[in-house]
Amino acid sequence: MNKTIITRFTPHIAAILLFTIISMFYFKPVLEGKQLIGHDTESWMYMAKETIDYNKSHDDVTLWTNSMFGGMPTYQISMTQPANLIKYVEDIIHLYPNTVYNLMLYLIGFYILLLAFGLKPWLAIVGAIAFSFASYNFIIIAAGHNSKAITIAYMAPLIGGVFMAFGSKKIIGSLITAIFLSLAVRANHVQILYYTFFILLFFGVVEFIYSIKNKEIKSFLQSTGLVFVAAIIALGMNATSLITTYEYSQYTMRGKSNGLNIDAQNSQHGLNKDYITQWSYGVDETMTLLIPDFKGGASGGLLTADSETGKRLKSMGVPNVDKFMKEMQLPLYWGDQPGTSGPVYLGAVVILLFVLGFFLVEKRILFWLVPMILLTLMLSWGRNFMWLTDIFIDYVPLYNKFRTVSMTLVATGFGITLIAVLALKEILNPERDKKKLIKPLLISAGITGGISLLFALIPSLSGSFVAPGDVQLQGDYSFLKETLPLDREALLRSDAFRSLGFILAATLLIFLYANNKLKSSLMISLFGILFLADLLPVAKRYLNDDNFARKRKIETLIEPSNADKMILQDKTEYRVLDASVNIFNDAKPSYFHKNIGGYHAAKLRRYQELINMQIEGEIGQLFGAFGKAQTFEQITPTLDSLGVLNMLNMKYVIY
Repeated sequence: MNKTIITRFTPHIAAILLFTIISMFYFKPVLEGKQLIGHDTESWMYMAKETIDYNKSHDDVTLWTNSMFGGMPTYQISMTQPANLIKYVEDIIHLYPNTVYNLMLYLIGFYILLLAFGLKPWLAIVGAIAFSFASYNFIIIAAGHNSKAITIAYMAPLIGGVFMAFGSKKIIGSLITAIFLSLAVRANHVQILYYTFFILLFFGVVEFIYSIKNKEIKSFLQSTGLVFVAAIIALGMNATSLITTYEYSQYTMRGKSNGLNIDAQNSQHGLNKDYITQWSYGVDETMTLLIPDFKGGASGGLLTADSETGKRLKSMGVPNVDKFMKEMQLPLYWGDQPGTSGPVYLGAVVILLFVLGFFLVEKRILFWLVPMILLTLMLSWGRNFMWLTDIFIDYVPLYNKFRTVSMTLVATGFGITLIAVLALKEILNPERDKKKLIKPLLISAGITGGISLLFALIPSLSGSFVAPGDVQLQGDYSFLKETLPLDREALLRSDAFRSLGFILAATLLIFLYANNKLKSSLMISLFGILFLADLLPVAKRYLNDDNFARKRKIETLIEPSNADKMILQDKTEYRVLDASVNIFNDAKPSYFHKNIGGYHAAKLRRYQELINMQIEGEIGQLFGAFGKAQTFEQITPTLDSLGVLNMLNMKYVIY
């Protein structure tokens, strides 16, 4: 009996060990005592400082901070929930160091999903690698979007639990659903959870239709009831955060106007459409799913000395061009978004298998995944596909509460990768006639490889390679208007050939397997290597050893300036306006002071409207006076006239 249990759990133990090795290898700097501080993590450190300090020195827990926007609730900043029992489960998982923990969650979460879909453990390991190493998963870790990364990781096993609950393992599936829904809600990224329910809605509709067709409506209702109970349990365990978030949302930028803002567009219920669609994926930018640098990669990227820009610098007599190019961030992105930290790349091998999945994967699964993929893909286009976006903003509940519509690609990527891995499962199905794989394989390779080859040979089909921001390149940098388009073209061509190479390699493996030249065990191992070889180098472009620093270096991020030190000597009550940073998009001053500005994605609407209608105008008057004044006395009348800033008790201005 003991041997049976050990044998049964050996693959899962092996999976955990392999995932640990892969994660530790990727994040080697963590083993050297280094830390990753992303932009959002850094911002959180600034905005949460006052709250954390108070909670450490007091028996009660503060729900209000004075360190940002003249004061705001801490519900979405740093609010402890000691009565939430699910945190003990999270604490066990969090034994891994930060960043390693994120990758482990991705891997384990998708591994559980694939087990729920009936995959053998060794193939589930390979499938988990295919999902986890998609570029976006690492880009958000690098940016410090920790709650988003954690919720994405929990999304997969949550869906796997629901899938099991509607199959033959209703009780186990419902328990898994309750556990991972609790964890996902606790992670507190409502937008990703919202898109997860999109996926489950499509699944539920298809299951309902099939239950009627197969006369299994009783079983469907039983599963629905069990999942509903699981959801109630999960929501109940997170009631504190959910109720406070709901209450708070009514008063934030996502709620109704307080009547201060006379701009009708900005006074609507929920976020305004320009704000919601500011980060919209370009329709043609969707090609990054197959070719990572289709639109140049990140807004700030590196080129080599052999690039057109590097060659021009050499011809201009710039010394040490090799070293210079390793440090010079250039505006390589030329897509529709205002800026980006990197593209959503799912992998050329994954896209090949996804197309092949149309021929191999069970229709019942395709019927809910494919429509979901198409809808979320079109929604990611935002203002570039406005008729659909308008419908969702105006009529779909809660949709107007979320910005950055390109985030729907999380659901798109989930669906595409799941179909791809299920296609690989069907390829390895011993009951399948291998010879019948050849034709769909050649069609799939022809489509994906043909697209890659087309852009490799004729990259100009993608556009002009000119970014809107190129017009700002003036003076000593004007030559970049000529060299950057050429370099962007070279990046596209290089990645198109790269994707073609991986498509041909994957096609060859499947072809050899179909002709009995490869055993299934070797096939699984080779695909695992192929997924890593394809995805890992692209992920490393956006999250690598250079993102890490030793702790003492990180602490220099929060050293007070001379101005901060002088102001901190004043122990009276006052507020600070810090114009040395972006006043309403930077939380750093909040680390030291009671700040008139700050940064938070869910600030109070009343304060946002006060900013729009009063504070921005007064700041303009103040800076105008600074520009003209020769003495402090000449500024005094302007300072006295700033009604709202004076009402907010502004005593110091850092300018």
